[in-house]
Amino acid sequence: MSKNEAPSVNRKEEIISAAIATFAEIGYYRATTAQVAERASISQPYIFKFFPTKEALLVAALEASWGRIVQSFKRVVESVPPSELEPALIEAYENILADRANEMLLQMQAQTISSEVVREEMRKGFRTVRLIVLEAFRNAGIPHPEERTLLFLARGMLCNISMALGMPELMEQ
Repeated sequence: MSKNEAPSVNRKEEIISAAIATFAEIGYYRATTAQVAERASISQPYIFKFFPTKEALLVAALEASWGRIVQSFKRVVESVPPSELEPALIEAYENILADRANEMLLQMQAQTISSEVVREEMRKGFRTVRLIVLEAFRNAGIPHPEERTLLFLARGMLCNISMALGMPELMEQ
């Protein structure tokens, strides 16, 4: 890697982080690339060095947020015994919600965006997470792994709503 590549990669990640925060706080449609640039402390034209459109920036932000969930779940699957799998996955997701609430708010917004490329990124993320959980439940010998995966994903969506609305009582058991 040349000396110029590392700063570019870091800059790209900084722009994605700024986009996640800006889109989550203001909303994708209301947010501008100028606001993202301001948050990243760069000029607006510099964003377009990495992302040809605001939509491409959104897709990159979604890809990054899904990637963190996937990596977190993979670490759990690889490190906990089968008897602790489901509680450990739930805890991992709760940690993501606590540490990266903006990413979950971004994903919630993206579910309502009709752009096919955004919808495909969301489908890809959900499919990947579903397969990780389903395979882990199957490998752990958890009874009815398809149903348990469905319930796990549904609980995750309820966690998102609970966090977004500030209603922790939705998660009380």
